[in-house]
Amino acid sequence: MAIKGISHVGVAVDDLAQAISALAIIFDHPPDKLESVTDQKIKAALFSAGQSQIELLAGTDDDSPISKYISKKGNGIHHLCLIVDNLEEELKRLKVAGIRLIDETPRQGVEGKLIAFIHPKSTAGILIELQQG
Repeated sequence: MAIKGISHVGVAVDDLAQAISALAIIFDHPPDKLESVTDQKIKAALFSAGQSQIELLAGTDDDSPISKYISKKGNGIHHLCLIVDNLEEELKRLKVAGIRLIDETPRQGVEGKLIAFIHPKSTAGILIELQQG
């Protein structure tokens, strides 16, 4: 896999406004972008951190994946997103190699970017998102 870099670290939060306020003080500016992804039932706030971003994620209802994650594990780091050249090819390669995928085909994520998740059972418990870049 040709990893081009880290796109972002996703952080699950139960109170997006409170988390934005805290990070706005640390970064000394408001988020660079606020966005909702309806089909994933999330709201996101993005803070640039050099070449990468911190992505705050909050569920928009109780049955969203982020809300379910928070109910089980609480606020905290949710996933690591890696940038790859060709997402479809990487998914094929990983599947052939026996890696369990959550998404076998790319889907649209925050900022309209193509993404797919690798199941944490194949990655020592780390939820990894791949992003076409």
